[in-house]
Amino acid sequence: MQLKPINQQVVAVVGASSGIGREAALQFAKKGAKVVVSARSESGLASLVNEIQSFGGEATAITADVTVFEQVQAIADKAVEVYGRLDTWVHCPANNVFATVENIKPEEFQRVIDVSLMGQVYGAMAALPHLKREGRGALIHISSMLGRRSLPLQSAYCTAKHGIEGFLESLRVELQHEKIPIGVTSIMPAAVNTPFYNNALTKLGVKPSAPPPYYQPSLVADAILYVAEHPTRDFPVGDAARVIDLLQRLSPSLLDYLFARVAFPLQHTDEPKSEDAPNNLYEAVPAHDKVKGDFDNLAIPSVTDWLDKNPPLKWGAIATIGILALLSAQAFKGGRV
Repeated sequence: MQLKPINQQVVAVVGASSGIGREAALQFAKKGAKVVVSARSESGLASLVNEIQSFGGEATAITADVTVFEQVQAIADKAVEVYGRLDTWVHCPANNVFATVENIKPEEFQRVIDVSLMGQVYGAMAALPHLKREGRGALIHISSMLGRRSLPLQSAYCTAKHGIEGFLESLRVELQHEKIPIGVTSIMPAAVNTPFYNNALTKLGVKPSAPPPYYQPSLVADAILYVAEHPTRDFPVGDAARVIDLLQRLSPSLLDYLFARVAFPLQHTDEPKSEDAPNNLYEAVPAHDKVKGDFDNLAIPSVTDWLDKNPPLKWGAIATIGILALLSAQAFKGGRV
């Protein structure tokens, strides 16, 4: 599957007012893509478009609530109206409630599903007709490693992310069956230092956190831009994401044991925050229209992301490790004999 170079693409970034979406939109524009940015926050979109235009980039904003299909459809239509086509769709919006299951109201749980799962579904439905018309393109959905392995205190969010993985698997095979060259990628980050934790509704009595380490939004944006040119099925982001994925495959019960002991305290900060504090469950929080969150001190680099974006080096490293392991085993066996 051959996708266009980024500087020849028209890209829609949904959920672009803050966090991963904002950073991805900036990076696409800096590399020459024409960008349509969308979110609920008009002020966040306005400041983003101004920033993109300040360095000579091209961007058009459209406010939309991803729980309303017609508004999501309008994002794709806007790209075609302004730039003549749509090549890549990046879907980022998510919300969360940090609480035990028994402390979440049914309507709060439903709202997380509406935004964080159904919004993703609506995005694919809106973008597909335009991508098919072009004959190729990319659907890039921001999921989470919590779509592979759930944490306590985030049941609604984890349910949505597991749903995204199931949805994308079905869609991917349908497109393969139709022989339509549209890439369908699930980006699965570990904890990312964005305003997500500032925006979430919390019933923990404090501002929530994620179990560290954190990774910077630029690392996720780098992965998004990579798969926009190099079709990839799944792209975990952060060494921690790959470790969790491996442990989940090897022993889910081991992770149950570990999370039961450490995941509760690690999701609590020392900063008091009430249930009534501003959150984005139903409305945008313009004060948080920025790329980074409050956890710079817990953010680290990732080695495995670099390897995934350089496949020859990745497989060379794996082969080298395999050969060394084989030679070590043979030497050990020879020594015993």
